[in-house]
Amino acid sequence: MLTCFTAVVRQQFTAMLSSHLHRRCPQLYGGRSEPAQRSRLLARCHPSAPQTVAEPSTSTLPTIPTERRKRVLSGVQPTGQLHLGNYMGAIKNWVQLQEQYDTFYCVVDLHAITVPHNPVELRTATRTVAATYMAAGIDPDKASIFVQSHVSAHAELTWLLECATPVGWLNRMIQFKEKSRKQGEDVRAALMTYPVLMAADILLYQADLVPVGEDQKQHLEFTRDIAERVNSTFGGRNWKKRGGRGGNVFKVPEPLIPPDGARIMSLQDGTSKMSKSADNDASRINLTDSPDVIRQKVKRCKTDSFLALEWDIPERPEATNLLTIYQLATGKTKEEVLTDVSGMNWGAFKPLLTDALIAHLQPIQTKYKLIMQDPCYVDDVLARGAAAASETAFATLDLVKDAMGFVVPARRA
Repeated sequence: MLTCFTAVVRQQFTAMLSSHLHRRCPQLYGGRSEPAQRSRLLARCHPSAPQTVAEPSTSTLPTIPTERRKRVLSGVQPTGQLHLGNYMGAIKNWVQLQEQYDTFYCVVDLHAITVPHNPVELRTATRTVAATYMAAGIDPDKASIFVQSHVSAHAELTWLLECATPVGWLNRMIQFKEKSRKQGEDVRAALMTYPVLMAADILLYQADLVPVGEDQKQHLEFTRDIAERVNSTFGGRNWKKRGGRGGNVFKVPEPLIPPDGARIMSLQDGTSKMSKSADNDASRINLTDSPDVIRQKVKRCKTDSFLALEWDIPERPEATNLLTIYQLATGKTKEEVLTDVSGMNWGAFKPLLTDALIAHLQPIQTKYKLIMQDPCYVDDVLARGAAAASETAFATLDLVKDAMGFVVPARRA
């Protein structure tokens, strides 16, 4: 992967990766440094890394905490272009969460193939989504950034959970009903079962909190139901009597709903969510849109016939949406926004909103271009993230297998 790097950079990366693994996964070394074991892990995470690593002083090794920080898991599908709704409704909030929690942010490529897809576009979008995460402020040294399919435990746990999930639960999922009507006879079985994959994504990491928008609450409730069903069926005292750990197999996650911006609406319909799959590109601001394109989209966005600009009026969804976007782009309070727009009509407000969006997105776009100039760096970040995520994911998978009565394989070297 890193053949394009020089020998000096390779040595620097090896030292950085070794330090990163000690910091993120001290349990791999039992709290102490074992050169042979660390060399094997470095070889697995990065095939071109040297196979011998200098022994660090044991006095510098981190102490394994008795209690871990609360854990957060979230992800975005690599379909279409990421837009303002993805950023303001999700990714922007993730940047703050990485400072408070143990965070796992994945590119959920397995979810992207529940509908017909283009293989070339999928491969390209997988890297661009990861690059967007970093450009938006997610730090690979603070959060694990990885591709869902790079951790095979996601697919494996999905099958185990499907075997414990009543089909009636799947039939009740609203999004399946809506999307299956659009696809007609070509609807895929995966479109019905993908909520189980989503549940596996969350439960694999024993997530305490899951950032969700209002429209995703049903999926989290579904995940909670599966967790409780597995806990009651296979966990508890009976698991312990069978020689297992006992107690709950899964942590039951709670929703984490941002106070503002949880749902950015379409520029053409204030009652519909901004979407990557919408046919009309004018309905969204893509994160890579140029200033001229942003200016045209805002100029043509739907408004209403009222004169003043008001917030939270049910009859004025477009006004609420555009004022919310302006608030999130400027970082101002509602009171400050209302002061800014006092006495304005739509003609005066749109240029103000345009300038705020261009100014807010410019540093993200600049950083994104720099990151995409070095695909080796993107692949390296994803490899390191997958290595860190795999330690947690496969530990959970082994617990589930043990609770369900499987012969658990020897832990992977």
